[in-house]
Amino acid sequence: MEGKQHWPFKSSPAKKYSEAFKRRVVGEYEQGKMNKDQLMVKYGIKGKSMVLEWCRKYGKFTYTNQGWLGRPMKDPQKQRIKELEAKLREAELKLKVYDKLIEVTNRELDADVLKKIEARLSESWQQKKE
Repeated sequence: MEGKQHWPFKSSPAKKYSEAFKRRVVGEYEQGKMNKDQLMVKYGIKGKSMVLEWCRKYGKFTYTNQGWLGRPMKDPQKQRIKELEAKLREAELKLKVYDKLIEVTNRELDADVLKKIEARLSESWQQKKE
């Protein structure tokens, strides 16, 4: 067979998926119903990174970009917990800063700033009520 090369495998054209289909797959993945491999089998999705690419584009969570070392979390709920824990740490840090600011302000003004603010809010509320 001269002139023709035969590959050991048949290549098929890349399959196109609708946006609605992609979003449905991402939704199932993020709900934790199935992992990436199970979804690939269920829907006949070719390409090992397709589901992850769809998650990056349509998902509710933060998915790491290519080039990042390590594997992305398989469990979206664990990832969501990590994200919420990070937000909680940030909020706690802000609270500490605000508490320190109030403490310094109280010391500088030699007064309880929170009580003054509370009193003014109460007066304002009473005026609106009347």
